[in-house]
Amino acid sequence: MHVIVMGAGVIGTTTAYYLVQAGHEVTVIDRQPNVALETSFANAGQISPGYASPWAAPGVPLKAFKWIFQHHAPLAIKLTGDMYQYQWMIRMLAECNIHRYQINKERMVRISEYSRDCLDQLRQDTHIHFDERQLGTLQLFRKQSQLDIAGKDTEVLKEEGVPFELLDKAGVMRAEPALSHATVDFVGGLRLPNDQTGDCQKFTTELAELTMKQGVQYLFNTHIESIEHTTDSIQSITLKSGQVLKADAYVMALGSYSHEMLKQLSIDAPVYPLKGYSITTKILNLDRSPVSTILDESYKIALTRFDDRIRVGGMAEINGFDRSLNTNREDTLIMVLEQLFPGASDLSDAHFWTGLRPATPDGTPIVGKTFYKNLYTNTGHGTLGWTMSCGSAKLLTDIISNRTPEIDYEDLNIFRYVPR
Repeated sequence: MHVIVMGAGVIGTTTAYYLVQAGHEVTVIDRQPNVALETSFANAGQISPGYASPWAAPGVPLKAFKWIFQHHAPLAIKLTGDMYQYQWMIRMLAECNIHRYQINKERMVRISEYSRDCLDQLRQDTHIHFDERQLGTLQLFRKQSQLDIAGKDTEVLKEEGVPFELLDKAGVMRAEPALSHATVDFVGGLRLPNDQTGDCQKFTTELAELTMKQGVQYLFNTHIESIEHTTDSIQSITLKSGQVLKADAYVMALGSYSHEMLKQLSIDAPVYPLKGYSITTKILNLDRSPVSTILDESYKIALTRFDDRIRVGGMAEINGFDRSLNTNREDTLIMVLEQLFPGASDLSDAHFWTGLRPATPDGTPIVGKTFYKNLYTNTGHGTLGWTMSCGSAKLLTDIISNRTPEIDYEDLNIFRYVPR
């Protein structure tokens, strides 16, 4: 079967890998000159199934109101006048209750845990390297109230069989010794020993090169004009150059741009760009640097150790497709890095970046079949595209190949928003 994958980020590239492994002919289309040059380029770097949680949670509406008046707020909203932005936020608010939160978190942990296992197997099969570390991640709590909430929030981890450790301050410093130099206080943390880290852009580039050798064709600098269809199937893709591409099956993996493309097909996929930021710095002092990934719960910021670099990323802005660099966000990232790991890296040469994460109102990706018999989606992974990439791609490949998937998947596709 010939499959066209639209999008060459980490989601599209991993999809291409699993499809070619299953014996399919694969073509990948992307408007950029190479893979992983947008959202996958400089994300926070953590592969954290246990921390998979939707932004839509009980109490978030009140917190969001308070954050409006904070300089270093984790979430910011800038109204754009776009009706779709309002509709998406209303749908997200409807998910901010304990019942929906528990359902959504279970879905996210399920696909994330599976994805981590798939990545382990992929790394074993391919021997690719991407500054990977299998040393766990640590959610850091500055306040006792955060630690108390975490204790209640571990029920889903128990149900899914995810190992975890609730640590006091001394336990945190045993796990991350460099935090003994922190200039701010903290009370404890939640450590997930099975979580991992790695450079997503390096991974995607290495994997793309491997798939090219296996026969995957990548069409870079290629813009999609329209998708031609009948009432129940996709017929072809028309490019802006006028070229027409045909295949047996098509996969939508265009991240934040999936919504508008699927809208052409009368599919309402509620994917919205959730803007995030990161800085990358060169390590100067190993003894003052993190061992793996720290997630600062107060600012929703992750600090990840690569081989010789520290990546600091996080925050979210709901303001459409604005790609401008807000220096206030850079100040926040640097502030948290300096508070937790002072003197660890060279801040004079920090590389500041922003990307648009494709978020759904419930936090769960949209993976699986659609109303069209040969169109599939693999999009809407929000802040966890790196974490969920391999599992989503393997799951979708099994669906396309008419094989029985290894996890429950019926509640992950587009039909949870619109009945069949």
